[in-house]
Amino acid sequence: MPRRAARRLRKRLGRRGIFLLILGTGKTCWGVSFLVDPPDDHGLQLLTDLCSLRHWSWLWIICGLITFASAFLKIGRDRIGFLAAFAPPTVWAIAYTVAVATGDYSRGGFVAIWYLTSHVGVIWWASTVPEYSVPPAPRPPWRGKAS
Repeated sequence: MPRRAARRLRKRLGRRGIFLLILGTGKTCWGVSFLVDPPDDHGLQLLTDLCSLRHWSWLWIICGLITFASAFLKIGRDRIGFLAAFAPPTVWAIAYTVAVATGDYSRGGFVAIWYLTSHVGVIWWASTVPEYSVPPAPRPPWRGKAS
């Protein structure tokens, strides 16, 4: 019974939905971690000048929940989930880039590049992948039509 339900869920979600589900869960958990036990604000002064990291955690949580919920939408309508997934890492990358430019956090450039590649880049790539883009497996030449 659980296998059948898992198969049905996987078919309902598709590849894009599964990606959004995983991403939404991760972003929500990351946001909750900032809410429960905020880390030092090294490189995030641009953000903490506006409000505390506990407040910024809600950006991750809300965007994570939107991303999670978008996993259940039809392809094409799931765009809101990808846009929500873009927001938090983009904001963090901007903050770290500003910290490098102002000389507040020299390591921030590497962190910004990390957010831009492993988060923003991967999300952008996944948003452009169609649901069924895998070509059929090639047939071995010995299994062709009989001559």
